[in-house]
Amino acid sequence: MEVKAQERIQTKAGGVIQWVQDLKMLVKFRLTLTVVFSSLMGFLIAYPGGIDYAALGILALGGFLVTGAANALNQVLEKDYDKLMRRTANRPVATGRLRPADAVLIAGIMSLVGITLLALFNPWTAFLGMVALILYSFVYTPLKRVGPIAVVVGAFPGALPTLIGAAAAEGRLSALGLSLFAIQFFWQFPHFWSIGWLGHEDYTKAGYQLLPGGVRDRQTGLQAFLYAIPLLGLGLVPYFMGVSGLASALVIFLLSSLYAYLGWGLYRKDNRKAALQLMFFSFFYIPVALIAIWVDKL
Repeated sequence: MEVKAQERIQTKAGGVIQWVQDLKMLVKFRLTLTVVFSSLMGFLIAYPGGIDYAALGILALGGFLVTGAANALNQVLEKDYDKLMRRTANRPVATGRLRPADAVLIAGIMSLVGITLLALFNPWTAFLGMVALILYSFVYTPLKRVGPIAVVVGAFPGALPTLIGAAAAEGRLSALGLSLFAIQFFWQFPHFWSIGWLGHEDYTKAGYQLLPGGVRDRQTGLQAFLYAIPLLGLGLVPYFMGVSGLASALVIFLLSSLYAYLGWGLYRKDNRKAALQLMFFSFFYIPVALIAIWVDKL
């Protein structure tokens, strides 16, 4: 009897652990944390006073819930395609471990609570959060099977976190918030195309058409290079606005120069090593750039 009781307890514990793991996969936990980070940095850069920890906590929770809801809806809509790709085949909705109806319910609750939390700041913050949710889930997601236009559309919700953070701090759409949005907007193209280059075979299995030329060729590197060029000037905007100093302007200029150089490297070499270098550098670009602006502001 004791052995059976222990087995039942272990089975239940294993079920709970699996459910927690599935929930983390459903909301794309690590990706969502990076989105929240961008939003918090936008808030810190734009906030006129000292650090407001309560506001940061509300913004972090609201942003996490809205982003998690968008990712959950994305997996519901793409469940049949996720089954076809190696990197997504084990997602909870794709495998059937989580029913689509349950995932939609979770997404609905998260989005409702998340938007409500964002609305505590001002209407702009809630509105932008809702726009990001709708664009990502219901516009970008279906367009991925249409063509590379999906990357352009997806760059808008992808860049909104910093603008949401700035709007939460300032209560309006400011030039500073829009400049941070622009930096994250243009940063996404080399970032996503390096990932698209590396995962092209997997994406093709699901019918996704994401690379600029539709195939893995030098056009991807050229476009990555061209979209990195505007960052050379955009990174200087906070400095010219008097928000931050020359040090952060130089840091971002150097980051952008290397980013463009790596994009050009992918154009010249068109190989896996060049794509990996561009992708890994892109992971550092946004956090280093935003932290540099904030520290310089202090």
